[in-house]
Order: sequence, then structure tokens, then C-alpha cells
Amino acid sequence: MLESILYTILAILGLGFLVFIHELGHFFIARRQGMRIEAFSIGFGKPLYSWEKDGVKWMIGMLPFGGYVRIAGMQREGGVEPAQISDGFYGKRPWQRIKVALAGPLVNIVFALAIFTVLWLLGGRNKQFAEFTHRIGWVDPQSALYQLGVRPGDVIQRYDGRPFHGFKDLLVASLMSDKTTRIEGYKVDYATGKRYAFDYTLSTYENLHALKEKLHTIGVASPASYLIFDPSEIAGLESPSMKTSGIEKGDRVIWADGEVVFSVPQLSALINESSALLTVQRRGQIFQTKVPRIPLDDLRLASSERAEIGDWQYEAGLPGKLPELFFIPYNLSPSCAVESRIDFIEEAQAKSAFQKCQRCTYFTPLEEGDLILAVDGTSVHSAYQILEALQTRRVVLIVERGGSASMGRVSWEKGDAQFDDFNPDDLNALVSSIGTERPIQTSGSLRLLRSITPVSRNDFATTAEQKAATARGISAAKKEIESIQDPEKRNFALKQLEERQNKLILGLSLHDRMVRYNPNPLQQFQAVLEDTWRTLSGLFSGLLSPKYVSGPVGILHVVHQSWMVGAKEALFWMAVISLNLGIMNLLPVPVLDGGHIVFSLFEMVTRRPLKAKTMERLVIPFVGLLIAFFVYVTYQDIARLFSYLF
Repeated sequence: MLESILYTILAILGLGFLVFIHELGHFFIARRQGMRIEAFSIGFGKPLYSWEKDGVKWMIGMLPFGGYVRIAGMQREGGVEPAQISDGFYGKRPWQRIKVALAGPLVNIVFALAIFTVLWLLGGRNKQFAEFTHRIGWVDPQSALYQLGVRPGDVIQRYDGRPFHGFKDLLVASLMSDKTTRIEGYKVDYATGKRYAFDYTLSTYENLHALKEKLHTIGVASPASYLIFDPSEIAGLESPSMKTSGIEKGDRVIWADGEVVFSVPQLSALINESSALLTVQRRGQIFQTKVPRIPLDDLRLASSERAEIGDWQYEAGLPGKLPELFFIPYNLSPSCAVESRIDFIEEAQAKSAFQKCQRCTYFTPLEEGDLILAVDGTSVHSAYQILEALQTRRVVLIVERGGSASMGRVSWEKGDAQFDDFNPDDLNALVSSIGTERPIQTSGSLRLLRSITPVSRNDFATTAEQKAATARGISAAKKEIESIQDPEKRNFALKQLEERQNKLILGLSLHDRMVRYNPNPLQQFQAVLEDTWRTLSGLFSGLLSPKYVSGPVGILHVVHQSWMVGAKEALFWMAVISLNLGIMNLLPVPVLDGGHIVFSLFEMVTRRPLKAKTMERLVIPFVGLLIAFFVYVTYQDIARLFSYLF
């Protein structure tokens, strides 16, 4: 609590400092041009403290957002026009006024560049690999992108015609309500290493997973990330079979149940996929494949087939009703040989069951005469053993131990290159040995773990404290869902919550690899400028809703959060805000510095000053619009903040 208060104070002081140096720029240049300064205020509203020095009234306002320098002659005094006040702002030549108006924004811009330089000299910031990778981690299976064959591990190079820098670009694109998006990159065959270029223009659709925001997507649901095991993050909460699997701290999950794994969503989908990894012998050759693991009630069984499976149930000593048992859609001989395919009661179920996984390289349909040697790495010698093994969902994992992920931080530019640093031959050697008489446990830096039995999220909580924490989390989630106005989204969210609680998990604490993000100062400067330009163009074109723009409260929250990450992160956001403050003030809006520059340029062209009444007619409407915009974004900031808290 005290730490959070400290960070809030630091955030307020930081924003106040940015305003202070901005107004100080105006102050010094105005003094050099012979202008009379009447007041200098940090913050708005009633002064909390004020003093006078050298004819200037210095004030600290009640509201710490903003500030101003009041120069004589900025408005009509009595019956005297501003241009007639010799030591006033409009009493000076246009070029002198332009220098004063430019000074504040330039100070903010130079300050931002200086901070970017300091961060570069300090070695940059530590960021997660997922923020800057070009690799896809998860694809929505219902999307057109998935139907076109784009999968986890494939690479994005350009997005909407622009170079792709990281998955922040996807977030920006999701905020823009464009109807189509162009994506360019290449697909990767991880078995052969071959690449295949793609270039698709796809229609966007609303992302229902973004519950309270109307975001759009083409189906890229997650970036790739390293999956590094760290038991200290949830000490004592690993599932029992996870503890005996042989996994060690620092191991990186590489492969699971037939797929090279690229993200947590992909791993979660694999764990919850009702399938079995079989080791099969066909005409003297042994291979691994995945088959559907489904309730017998979904299969069209003849009475003789049902009776035979009933005998196997008796031999295995399995409790429960026969239709509720799991099996594979194949008739088997007592000695585990495949005899024929079993039809599904509904054809739609067959199509869904045999649908390939997202990045599955081990998916060969069984044929008559195939001999099943193992289920999920466990050897079987009779059909009843297969039936018994299929009743428990088991996951087979391969991890990398001592690879590049354990060698400390790497430059963000080299993170992608090191992502698949493991030897494919080592992976193939381990996989091809699963379920054989002589399984290989180690090959190169890769390790085959003992099979793991996942548990449901509800069953994972065992202690009273864990159960209470789970109940509180569910209650809070339901309250948030109930506040969603859109009925479709609300029902979707309730369904997702129910599915989430019933999902299988490994009890595996995973974190991403940290990379060193350290572009040179000009690159950082350019990146922020591009983001600012994209935001402004989106606002003016109508592609971006103003509700996504942060006001003072939102900016304060961002700085507060950045202090929680570290001083470097806070410095970076101070630089970003300073640069944006400088750029925004240069907009040609009458109430801003850019407006004063426009007035001065107009006078230089026409050779006559604007009348006070004309300036008032131009400025007052924009003051009203600015106040209305300020109130609107502040309301949105507060609404977002409360949604985070509750």
C-alpha cells in the first residue's frame, strides 16, 4: 500500500516536471524577447501556494495536471488592443512570438530525446520476448486465416503495408475499425525448415474475447513466447504428476503431444484436446500418431462390438457405465491390431474429432493391420490395456535444458533467431522413441519427461485458502461479466468462464524469456512519432474512437504502473509523454502553442495584426471543445481504472 502511494506521488511529480519544463521554455524565451511575465503556475485551480519575485507571481495550483505562463498582452486590457501593448506578447514582432510559442514544445521534444539517449547508454530496458517477436503463437481456429493454413510458429513481416515490429501493432490495428487487413509473412515447415511466403488481405471481425471493448481481429490471437518453468512462482502448487515428471527449474517446454509449442494458449488447447498419442507399428516401421479419444456413446457400435469392449472393461477392472468410457474410433483385435474404422453417430462429430491440431506433424490415420504398441508413452499388449490407458488423459512433454533461454538476456533483435535453437534431429530422435522398447530420455539439450496427468482447474485448488481464493476470483469475474451491456458478449463471457473452470491444467508455472530492448535514441524517437501520428490520423479519420485516448488520469495510471516495473520503464514513459506533449502543443489549434504560431504567420503574410475580438471568436469555441474532450477522456480513464480494480 505504501509502495503504491509512493509510486503515485512519483507519477504526479513526474508529470508536473514535464509541464514545468514546458512552461519554463516559454518563460525564458519570452523574457529574452522583452515580454513582461505576469504569472507562472504549475497546475490549475485555486493556488495552494504562491509567492512573488521580480514582478512574476509564482503559483502551485490545486490540480496538478497542466500549468501555464501568463504573458502580458495575451488578451485585450481595457480598451487597448493586444498589439498596442509594447511589452506584451502581441506587441512583439511575429517572429519573436513564434520563438516563444515554439520554446515549450521544443523543450519537451529535446527532453524526450535526452531520456532516450540515457536509456540507450544504460543498456536499454528488459522486456518480454512476446512483445517484439514476429512469430505467431496462436491462431483462432474459426478464422479465415486458419483456413488458409497459417499456424503457430509462422512469421509476420508486414501488417497493413507497414513493417511489423511486434504484437503491439496488432493491438493498434484492433483498435482501428478497418474492414480489411493485409498480412504478409511466411509459413514455416518445422520438420524440414522450408519457408513458404504468404500475402493475404482478410476481412476483420469482432473479437469477442475483448469483452468490454469493440476490437477487431483477423485471427492472430497471441504472439509466440518462451515457456520456461519456474516453480518458485507458484511454490507448492504443481500437480502430483508434474512433480514426478522430471522437469527442473529453467527447463523450456518445446514439444507437447505431437506439436512444437509456441505459446501458453496453444499448450492449453493441447492439454484440453481429447486425443491420445499412439506408438504404432506398420509393416515393420514404427511411428507416432494422434487419434481422437472420445466417449463410446458417440460411436456407432454393433452389439457384438459393444459386448467385446464390455469384456475388456471387465478384464481391466474399470468402474462406470460402458457408454461413458473413452475409446478410439477403431475396431481392435484382442492383441491390439487395427481391424476397421468405427463410424460416428453424427458425421459432424467425426469431422471435429479428426481435425488436425494447430501445428501437428504427427497425424497419420490408422490403417487395417496397424499394431498399437503404446498409448501416451505407456506400453500396451492387449486391447483391454488400451481401453484402460485411454480412461486417463496424459500429456507427453519434451523440454529443452541448458539452451539459449537459460543463458541470460539477449538483444530483442536476436530473440527470434534463437527461438528455435534446438536441433530438430534431437527432437525427432526423442519423439520416434516414445512408446518403444528402448525409449530415449535425452538427446542433445532436449529431455523427454515422464507422462503427466492434468487436472481440472476446480480440482487443482486443494487447501481451504486456495479454494477461497478461487471462489473470490469466480465471483469477481461474474460481477465484471454482468456489467457487460452487449447480451451476446455477456453470454459468451459466461460460457468462457464456465469452460475455464473446467479446463485441464498441468499446474505448470511458465514465464517468458526477457530480452534487452535497446534501439538507438533516434529509433525510439521515430517509433514514438509514428505511434503519435497513427493515433492522430486515426482520430481525425474516425478509425480510432476517442475513448481509447488517455487523459490526465490515464497518463497518471500509466506512469504509476511503469514505476512498479522499474525506474527505466518510468523514464521511458516520461519521455513518451514529454514527446507527445510537445507534438500535441504544435497542432494548429487556436488554444494551443500551434495556434499562436498560426496567428503569427497570418500576421507575417497579411502585415496586420488580428483584432482581439477576432482572436476571441477563434479561441473560445476551441476552449469549449478542449474542455469537453478533457471531461470525456477523463471519464473514460476513470471507467477503465474501475474496471481494472473491480
